[in-house]
Formats: sequence, C-alpha cells, structure tokens
Amino acid sequence: MSDVHTYSSDVAFTAAVKAIQTRKGSREAYASIEARGGWRVDIDENLAGFLAETTSFYLATASADGQPYIQHRGGPKGFVKILDKNTIAFADYSGNRQYISQGNLSENPKAHIFVMDYAHRRRVKIWGEARVVEDDPALTKSLMPHGYKARPEQVILFKIAAWDTNCPQHIPQKFDAADVAQALAVRDARIAELESELAALKRQPAPAG
Repeated sequence: MSDVHTYSSDVAFTAAVKAIQTRKGSREAYASIEARGGWRVDIDENLAGFLAETTSFYLATASADGQPYIQHRGGPKGFVKILDKNTIAFADYSGNRQYISQGNLSENPKAHIFVMDYAHRRRVKIWGEARVVEDDPALTKSLMPHGYKARPEQVILFKIAAWDTNCPQHIPQKFDAADVAQALAVRDARIAELESELAALKRQPAPAG
C-alpha cells in the first residue's frame, strides 16, 4: 500500500475521524482496538467463508479529485476468488460501458468493498487498493464462474489493507428469492406428503364395532 499507517484501522480512522471520535466520546473504545493491533488484514476462515457465499457486493472508488462512486458487482456463489492471504479477485463482466470505476482506478487505486448478508444480518467492510487487468486471458478464464451467462471483459484484483465487520443493528432481514423458493418447495412437498397420508387413512375401512 502506498500509505503507511500506525494501525491497520488508520486506513479509515484518519486524524479528522479520531478528533470527532474524541469529541463524541467513542475514541477510547476504538483506541483499545488499536492497542490490540487494529483491524484484521489477512483473509481468515471467517472472511473466506463469508465471501464464498456472497452473490453481491458494492465496489467504491473515487476519482483523482475525490468524487466518489459506487458500483454493484454480482454473480453466483464463489464468483469472488481468494488469490492469497491479502488478495481477492473477480471477473468483471461487460455492462453499460460507462467505465467509471475503471477510470477512477486508473488515477486513484484506493477502493472499498462493502458486502451485505441480509439473510443473516451481517456486513463486512474491506479497505484496500484495486487494479484492472485487461490482458490476461488465462486469469480471466480462471475467475469466470462455470456456466454463468455473462461476458467477462477484464479482471479486478483487490489488495486488502484492512477489513472489519459491523453489528447487525438496523439491518433489515431479507432473503434471496431462490432460497425462499427452495424453502417453499420443501414445505409444499411435505404438505403433499401429509395430504397423501391423510387420504390413505380415510380410505381405510372403519374398525368393526
């Protein structure tokens, strides 16, 4: 990374942020996190498992003059790949061809990934630097989900500087339509099974009296 931080969480907790934390009374709590080393920087089993299940996240970039932009990225489970303990990657599919994220990254590599799991009310924030790889067909092919109906245009490599989780407060619980459909199918199959058993019982002769 181009910046040198005392703590990994300094990627977000700048001097201005710490001043506001001090004024509003939360600095002591976050200082205790810094005393323990700050936020996590390596991909552990928890983050790996979380990313393996995600089908959607938001990629934030900013232009050289600081204009922010957020772009949604999605795919089947497993479309986010782990290359090493600090690097994740994904195939970047052809879209509306505005290329705002790519333009931003060409002049400012700092980026952020925000992943939300509504079903379990969890979220993960990942700070780092990203770059676009356009000329590596083998890498692109290796990152493309098998059978997924999309055209990969390039690859985005994301080098993690720090990551952290949030509490579930204020996260509405929502479920993926495919998961709901599967649960309803299981329920309907069980109802049909019970109705069949009930019909069979009704067809049995009544016991002699």
